[in-house]
Amino acid sequence: MRNVPVWVAAVWWGSLSTLGFFVVPMLFMHLPTPAMAGTMAAKLFSAQTAISTGSGMVLLMLFRSNKALAPVNIVQAATLFVVGGVLMALLVEFAVAPRIVARENLALWHGVGTGMYVVQWLCAAVVFGKLAKRT
Repeated sequence: MRNVPVWVAAVWWGSLSTLGFFVVPMLFMHLPTPAMAGTMAAKLFSAQTAISTGSGMVLLMLFRSNKALAPVNIVQAATLFVVGGVLMALLVEFAVAPRIVARENLALWHGVGTGMYVVQWLCAAVVFGKLAKRT
């Protein structure tokens, strides 16, 4: 039970890494048109938002449990990054993605979305690193 937060953080960071840096680029290389790849990528990023939000909520609940699963100083530092990562995921999904789908200033919003995805990935990496270091 003590390692559950580490595993949750690993799933969060690993899913972000796999989707953003492997799966989506492969879609654009192998699907016939960029439009098809973009449509599929949008669906996968929506699923990733659910994984990110779920992972973040589980981590926050584990941090708040009566049986501390991690030292207080690690929990306090990691909590900020969990909240930041989940916030980035939700902002990309509900503020940025609709503008990309609508092709509203596509280059700008794609750049903003990519930047926010990288910030989310960094937040998940910090959480995973802090929790893994204590084991």
